[in-house]
Amino acid sequence: MTSAASFQLSAAAAAELCRQAAQTQRHNVATLALHAGDCAAWVLDVRPGIDEGIAIARGDGITLHAAACHLEHIRGLSLDYRGDLRGGGFVLQGPADVEICACGA
Repeated sequence: MTSAASFQLSAAAAAELCRQAAQTQRHNVATLALHAGDCAAWVLDVRPGIDEGIAIARGDGITLHAAACHLEHIRGLSLDYRGDLRGGGFVLQGPADVEICACGA
């Protein structure tokens, strides 16, 4: 696993990724992918059950991967998961110079 990315995965996010990956044939992996966005420069896509790229974070039975070319864009970010009776979702946080789009993409 690379430490260059310094990407943080919370226990709640790891547990939710494990839950989602359990629906696939690869129960212990997920990939974080970046795509060009409409209103933001990049859109983050979390894909359970896929292990493309290099390992960037591990937690509670899941290994999160990302393409090496995206490491500079995800450096310093953290992925959390928040849920309640109405549902839940992943929460991305980063340093002050990272802007999160209000559209949720």
